[in-house]
Amino acid sequence: MANPPPSHYPDIGELGEDLVAQWLHSTGWRILHRRFSSRWGEIDIIAQLDEKQPFANQLPQVAFVEVKTRSQGNWDAGGKSAITRQKQAKIGRTATIFLAEYPEKADYLCRFDVAIVYCRQISKQQTDMTLTSEALASLSADRYQLYLQEYLPGAFDCAIDS
Repeated sequence: MANPPPSHYPDIGELGEDLVAQWLHSTGWRILHRRFSSRWGEIDIIAQLDEKQPFANQLPQVAFVEVKTRSQGNWDAGGKSAITRQKQAKIGRTATIFLAEYPEKADYLCRFDVAIVYCRQISKQQTDMTLTSEALASLSADRYQLYLQEYLPGAFDCAIDS
Protein backbone atom coordinates (compact mmCIF):
# COMPACT_ATOMS: atom_id res chain seq x y z
CA MET A 1 0.00 0.00 0.00
CA ALA A 2 1.32 3.43 -0.93
CA ASN A 3 1.92 6.04 1.75
CA PRO A 4 -0.93 8.53 2.08
CA PRO A 5 -0.20 12.09 0.99
CA PRO A 6 1.35 14.37 3.65
CA SER A 7 -2.04 16.02 4.30
CA HIS A 8 -3.18 12.73 5.87
CA TYR A 9 -0.43 12.79 8.49
CA PRO A 10 -1.20 14.54 11.78
CA ASP A 11 0.63 17.76 12.53
CA ILE A 12 2.89 16.54 15.34
CA GLY A 13 3.76 20.09 16.38
CA GLU A 14 0.09 20.96 16.75
CA LEU A 15 -0.54 17.77 18.75
CA GLY A 16 2.32 18.76 21.06
CA GLU A 17 0.78 22.19 21.51
CA ASP A 18 -2.59 20.55 22.25
CA LEU A 19 -0.98 18.48 25.00
CA VAL A 20 0.74 21.49 26.57
CA ALA A 21 -2.43 23.62 26.37
CA GLN A 22 -4.44 20.85 28.08
CA TRP A 23 -1.81 20.50 30.78
CA LEU A 24 -1.64 24.26 31.38
CA HIS A 25 -5.43 24.41 31.64
CA SER A 26 -5.43 21.52 34.14
CA THR A 27 -2.91 23.39 36.30
CA GLY A 28 -4.99 26.58 36.51
CA TRP A 29 -3.91 28.54 33.45
CA ARG A 30 -6.36 30.06 30.98
CA ILE A 31 -5.34 29.79 27.34
CA LEU A 32 -5.60 33.22 25.73
CA HIS A 33 -4.19 32.41 22.28
CA ARG A 34 -2.77 29.58 20.24
CA ARG A 35 -0.28 30.35 17.47
CA PHE A 36 -0.38 34.11 17.95
CA SER A 37 1.37 35.62 14.92
CA SER A 38 2.97 38.91 14.12
CA ARG A 39 5.33 39.99 11.38
CA TRP A 40 8.17 39.00 13.74
CA GLY A 41 7.10 35.42 14.33
CA GLU A 42 4.70 33.22 16.22
CA ILE A 43 4.09 32.29 19.85
CA ASP A 44 2.73 28.78 20.24
CA ILE A 45 0.64 29.40 23.39
CA ILE A 46 -0.16 32.48 25.43
CA ALA A 47 -1.65 31.64 28.81
CA GLN A 48 -2.78 33.64 31.83
CA LEU A 49 -2.79 32.73 35.50
CA ASP A 50 -5.26 34.94 37.32
CA GLU A 51 -4.71 33.70 40.84
CA LYS A 52 -2.66 35.98 43.00
CA GLN A 53 0.71 34.39 43.61
CA PRO A 54 2.78 34.87 46.76
CA PHE A 55 6.11 36.60 46.13
CA ALA A 56 4.90 37.74 42.70
CA ASN A 57 3.80 41.28 43.55
CA GLN A 58 0.23 39.98 43.61
CA LEU A 59 -0.22 40.50 39.87
CA PRO A 60 -1.67 38.03 37.36
CA GLN A 61 0.87 36.31 35.11
CA VAL A 62 1.09 35.83 31.37
CA ALA A 63 3.24 33.04 29.98
CA PHE A 64 4.47 33.08 26.39
CA VAL A 65 5.08 29.39 25.73
CA GLU A 66 7.33 27.90 23.06
CA VAL A 67 6.53 24.22 22.49
CA LYS A 68 9.15 21.88 21.02
CA THR A 69 7.88 18.47 19.94
CA ARG A 70 10.53 15.96 19.01
CA SER A 71 10.85 12.26 18.34
CA GLN A 72 13.59 9.93 19.54
CA GLY A 73 17.01 10.52 18.06
CA ASN A 74 16.46 14.22 17.38
CA TRP A 75 19.46 16.39 16.71
CA ASP A 76 18.73 19.33 18.99
CA ALA A 77 18.57 18.10 22.60
CA GLY A 78 14.80 17.60 22.58
CA GLY A 79 14.28 21.02 21.02
CA LYS A 80 16.18 23.04 23.62
CA SER A 81 19.03 23.99 21.32
CA ALA A 82 16.52 25.16 18.68
CA ILE A 83 15.61 28.08 20.94
CA THR A 84 18.42 30.33 19.84
CA ARG A 85 18.96 33.97 20.79
CA GLN A 86 17.39 34.93 17.46
CA LYS A 87 14.30 32.78 18.21
CA GLN A 88 14.06 34.31 21.67
CA ALA A 89 14.24 37.82 20.18
CA LYS A 90 11.44 36.99 17.70
CA ILE A 91 9.26 35.66 20.51
CA GLY A 92 10.03 38.77 22.57
CA ARG A 93 9.03 41.10 19.73
CA THR A 94 5.86 39.09 19.12
CA ALA A 95 5.06 39.28 22.84
CA THR A 96 5.44 43.07 22.61
CA ILE A 97 2.89 43.12 19.77
CA PHE A 98 0.51 40.98 21.86
CA LEU A 99 0.81 43.36 24.83
CA ALA A 100 0.21 46.35 22.53
CA GLU A 101 -2.99 44.69 21.28
CA TYR A 102 -4.06 43.88 24.86
CA PRO A 103 -2.81 46.87 26.89
CA GLU A 104 -4.81 45.76 29.95
CA LYS A 105 -2.23 42.97 30.33
CA ALA A 106 0.81 45.24 30.05
CA ASP A 107 1.26 45.38 33.84
CA TYR A 108 1.02 41.61 34.30
CA LEU A 109 4.08 39.60 35.20
CA CYS A 110 5.32 38.16 31.91
CA ARG A 111 7.53 35.17 31.43
CA PHE A 112 8.83 33.03 28.58
CA ASP A 113 8.36 29.31 29.11
CA VAL A 114 9.52 26.31 27.10
CA ALA A 115 7.70 22.98 26.92
CA ILE A 116 9.53 19.88 25.70
CA VAL A 117 7.26 17.20 24.24
CA TYR A 118 8.45 13.74 23.22
CA CYS A 119 6.54 12.06 20.38
CA ARG A 120 6.54 8.39 19.56
CA GLN A 121 4.78 6.59 16.75
CA ILE A 122 2.88 3.55 17.95
CA SER A 123 2.84 0.46 15.80
CA LYS A 124 -0.06 -1.98 15.94
CA GLN A 125 2.22 -4.63 17.43
CA GLN A 126 3.53 -2.35 20.15
CA THR A 127 1.90 -2.88 23.54
CA ASP A 128 4.13 -1.03 26.00
CA MET A 129 6.36 2.03 26.12
CA THR A 130 9.30 2.92 28.30
CA LEU A 131 10.27 6.46 29.16
CA THR A 132 13.50 7.51 30.80
CA SER A 133 11.71 9.90 33.16
CA GLU A 134 8.18 10.46 34.31
CA ALA A 135 6.07 12.63 32.02
CA LEU A 136 4.01 15.55 33.31
CA ALA A 137 1.17 14.66 30.91
CA SER A 138 0.49 12.45 27.91
CA LEU A 139 -1.79 12.37 24.91
CA SER A 140 -2.62 9.67 22.37
CA ALA A 141 -3.71 10.76 18.92
CA ASP A 142 -3.92 8.78 15.70
CA ARG A 143 -0.92 6.46 15.85
CA TYR A 144 1.15 8.73 18.09
CA GLN A 145 1.81 8.96 21.80
CA LEU A 146 3.03 12.31 23.10
CA TYR A 147 4.58 13.04 26.48
CA LEU A 148 5.17 16.41 28.12
CA GLN A 149 8.67 15.64 29.39
CA GLU A 150 9.71 19.06 30.69
CA TYR A 151 8.09 22.39 31.36
CA LEU A 152 10.59 25.17 31.95
CA PRO A 153 8.99 28.31 33.40
CA GLY A 154 10.98 31.47 32.75
CA ALA A 155 13.33 29.51 30.48
CA PHE A 156 14.67 32.67 28.89
CA ASP A 157 14.42 36.40 29.37
CA CYS A 158 13.47 38.91 26.73
CA ALA A 159 13.12 42.62 27.14
CA ILE A 160 9.53 43.63 26.58
CA ASP A 161 8.98 47.27 25.81
CA SER A 162 5.56 48.12 27.18
